[in-house]
Amino acid sequence: MSLRSAMDRLLGRSAPSSSPSAAPAGGRSAVVAHLQDFVATRVGVEAYVEPPNAQTPPTVLLVATTGEWTRRRVPDERTGFDVARSLGVPVYNVRFTGYPQRMRDWNSAQHARQKNRPRR
Repeated sequence: MSLRSAMDRLLGRSAPSSSPSAAPAGGRSAVVAHLQDFVATRVGVEAYVEPPNAQTPPTVLLVATTGEWTRRRVPDERTGFDVARSLGVPVYNVRFTGYPQRMRDWNSAQHARQKNRPRR
């Protein structure tokens, strides 16, 4: 799937159009820009598609080599896989792989940093 068609699905567009009504909502275009920026500015990014649950819709989680991560909602799991592939990163189903240890390590380091930060 091409980047354009994956992004069109993420943005909720059924087909490219030049009409003003086909312009993406500000929030959706921000999601696309954020994901592209994360991949372009980090090394070794991998994607993990998370299934929906009772509290959250399906999401795509991007994790860099450092463990830094970002998560964004997607309309469905298939779109999550398509978007990740179109960004040119490896993509995994978190149901089968779990979360990478480097992400847990990064979260722990961030938590420790916050805990040790002097209060104002």
